[in-house]
Amino acid sequence: MNRPFAITPRDIEEAADRIAGHVLRTPLVAAPRLSELIGAEVMVKHENMQATASFKERGAVNKLLLLTEDEQRSGVIAMSAGNHAQAVAYHARRFGIPATIVMPETTPLVKVENTRKQGARIVLHGETLYESTDKAREIAAAERLVLIHPYDDPAIMAGQGTVAIEMLAEAPDLDVLIIPVGGGGLMAGNAIAARAIRPDIELIGVEAELYPSFLNALDGQDRSIGGPTLADRPVIRGLVADIVPVSEELIERAVNAYTSLHHTLAEGAGAAGLAAILKEPARYAGRKVGLVLCGGNIDTRLLAGVMVRELERESRIVSLRLTSDDRPGLLGKVASLLGREGAKILEVSHSRRFLDVPAKVVSIEVMIETRGVEHSCAIEEALAQNGFVLLHLKP
Repeated sequence: MNRPFAITPRDIEEAADRIAGHVLRTPLVAAPRLSELIGAEVMVKHENMQATASFKERGAVNKLLLLTEDEQRSGVIAMSAGNHAQAVAYHARRFGIPATIVMPETTPLVKVENTRKQGARIVLHGETLYESTDKAREIAAAERLVLIHPYDDPAIMAGQGTVAIEMLAEAPDLDVLIIPVGGGGLMAGNAIAARAIRPDIELIGVEAELYPSFLNALDGQDRSIGGPTLADRPVIRGLVADIVPVSEELIERAVNAYTSLHHTLAEGAGAAGLAAILKEPARYAGRKVGLVLCGGNIDTRLLAGVMVRELERESRIVSLRLTSDDRPGLLGKVASLLGREGAKILEVSHSRRFLDVPAKVVSIEVMIETRGVEHSCAIEEALAQNGFVLLHLKP
């Protein structure tokens, strides 16, 4: 907590004045259904409503507006595989500043094209963001461009810190502020701003369990890091001592809760704060909690998969393999039985060629929609009573 920082509360206040009118002062809204789910008073800051659906615009705009006229003419360069790239490209075009974005070659095509549509020159290099960073520095030096780092820059951190200023202006009685750690800029900027306004507020950072870099730095442990995650941002040291690691399953649940209960889109990193509350609801019971929904750029196919997986966790979608002696009308019997029990058949596969069942036995794989755990249990009991052997299939 005694680590010196390159920015002050005054820097963040000046950034707030500077970016006003260039980025949206996003709404801080009550979330009654999320509050009911958790037992706390939940307030959500909708950074997913920015023009590029991410808080990254705040830092990008602040940095761009601090450039000299010569720097603006020369142009800027940034490295990113997602939100930072689009934020820099979008606002650089607004200000008439040439922008180059270096992206890993593994960046999904849709992100590359979305950034190119903002008018930026795209350079694909390397397999990781670290390799892209090296390339960006090389180009910046050769072409005399200003490098805009996604988080390790005082102007970026000051811009990101304006989120807390807005939240505490509208809800000065927040008990807890939960912020995704990500690269650290959002966490650092908002921790500095929030502490200056409300020294007693509880600040909690959140990161994905698969990438516990901040926790490792904080307590000296060597937790393993790796694996694909929705919250795919590196983590650096920050301000707060209390960091909550959240599992991929919790992040998925939070993304789904934002969609189904709060009717808004959240990417994995954007839903991390809600995931932390879902992990320890008793910790926040009866308290007023502020969440930063920091981004909503989630692929629709990924979102669909997340929602289906949550339905499976709730037993509202159940996949079963039914085996029985082969006899005429068996498939019709299954359909009739499921219909009587109120199940909706989503998919069905009928085969006699599975090698793990006897030749005179038939196997039917069926995916059904139910009303939940109790209903699915009743359906399975009815199937068993009618002579079917059941096997749950993994999602």
